Parts: sequence; structure tokens; C-alpha cells
Amino acid sequence: MKKSVLLIIPAYNEESNILNTYKKIQEFNKNAKENQYSVIVINDGSRDNTESILRDNKIPYISLINNLGIGGAVQTGYKYAYENNYDIAVQFDGDGQHDVNYVMELIKPILDGEANMTIGSRFVDKNSSEFKSTFARRVGISLISTAIKIKTGIRVKDTTSGFRAVDKKTIKMFAKSYPLEYPEPISTTKILLSKLKIAEVPVSMNERIGGKSSIVSWKKAYYMINVMLTILLMKRR
Repeated sequence: MKKSVLLIIPAYNEESNILNTYKKIQEFNKNAKENQYSVIVINDGSRDNTESILRDNKIPYISLINNLGIGGAVQTGYKYAYENNYDIAVQFDGDGQHDVNYVMELIKPILDGEANMTIGSRFVDKNSSEFKSTFARRVGISLISTAIKIKTGIRVKDTTSGFRAVDKKTIKMFAKSYPLEYPEPISTTKILLSKLKIAEVPVSMNERIGGKSSIVSWKKAYYMINVMLTILLMKRR
């Protein structure tokens, strides 16, 4: 049975990237005989021309009145996926970092019934991605990975990857409750504490082709300490 797949693209001030990202998905869909993907862009209160680009190019989107941050934007996408009965939802960055050609590999463990969530990982296979983020971020990712291992007994290597897919059961869970702060590592921990299955899939990622990251340098240490404490204090369901 063919599964319906939705790409959720959170976008905040992505006027430099969003059209190119969408065109690459459309090009993939045009060339694919099967496995075509639907798209919903969540315009997270952008202050630049992101919304006008979405509107003028007839890109499916939802605009949030205020900037909710990545957690709120992604949850909006999960609510849309749940309300429209999608089988699989894929979180897909609007800044050019993710490659639509890896989506099928990402969702395969879900299609095979081996996982409820999959994470596109730069670290599960050393040769999969030339771009692996900065040294400081890799250190932070490693420390967060250790916190998740201490809490759940399971090692997740690419803890902050925003290239992720979830099944229908998890779509419903995230539509109802999704972390607004530190959403990737906290939601990953939540899945593991709920005794659901996660698989990491090797993917290649690119550097941003424009715009700015949502995590600026002065916030990195604060982010790392707080996310580790939050993970360690989480309760099992």
C-alpha cells in the first residue's frame, strides 16, 4: 500500500533559500515515477519577503502571526499532517541543508515497520556527509548524545539533526504535544522514553546557502547546558 508523505518545512526569514528548496523538491517529484512528496511550509512570523515568495510562487504554506520558534513551527506542521491524515511526516529544512534525494532512505525503516522515527545522521557513517558542522557544535552534539544515553540507555549520534521522519502514531503524538525548546533532542528523548523505536540513517547534508542559523554563537553553551539538564530531568511515560 502506498503511503502518503508530507515534507514539513519550517521557515523563518528564508527569502534567500525557500524558493530554491521548493524547486528542488518539485524537480524531484517531476522526475519520480513514484514516491512523490507533498509539501507544507510553515512561515514562522518571518520579517523578510518569505511570505510574498511563498504566495507569489503558489507554494503551499501556513503563516504564523508571531514567531513561535522551530518547535512551534514544526508542531504546526505535525498538526497539519494529522488533520490531513498523512502516513509519514518528514521535517525538512528550508535553508538548503537537506537533500530530497535522501527522503526515501530516511523513511524506509518506517515503511518496513522497523522504526517509529528516523533521524538523518551525519555521524552514523563517517563517509556519508562531508559537512558535519563546526567543532564546537560537534562537541555539544556529543555531550547531548551522552545525556540521552544516560537517560534512556540508547545512543543517538546526531542529536540535533532537523532531518527526521515519523510514522502516523508519532504524528498524532507530536500534534498534541511537542517541545517548544530544544525540540530535536527533547522529542527524541520523549520517543525513547515512550518505548518507541528510533533508527538513524546516514545522509549527506550541506552548509546553509544563505540566511542565518537560529542558534547564534553566544547561545551555544547555554543551549547545551540547558538541554542536557532538561533531558536528565525528564520523566518516563
